[in-house]
Amino acid sequence: NEKCFLFMMMQQLMNYFTYKAVRTVLTQLYEMNPPSYRWLYNFVAVNKPTDGKLFLRALGKERQELAERVMITRLSLYGKWIKKCDHAKMYEKISNENLELMRERLMETVIWPTDDTNTEKIG
Repeated sequence: NEKCFLFMMMQQLMNYFTYKAVRTVLTQLYEMNPPSYRWLYNFVAVNKPTDGKLFLRALGKERQELAERVMITRLSLYGKWIKKCDHAKMYEKISNENLELMRERLMETVIWPTDDTNTEKIG
């Protein structure tokens, strides 16, 4: 089902940007607020940010200000990414890769004649 697939893709993107936001916030905290860095680092070690929504829900219960910071960072990272994403180029890249894969498969399945087959005898 296409809707289900799109939902799953959107969820994966959100999870990816949550992960990236957590990494970004950790880097910022490492430089500016070592105690908060250590706390978040330990939290991430126990609560993996692979499911962004569950992670942010748990983080919000423990440290709301860090959850909000991660959410704002996640949105900012997505905004930067979407501006850089060239949709026409991506379409062309997918199309070219599809064509390349179909050619490879065709070459694997075609039975090529050997030199001594289908050759006419002269003389």
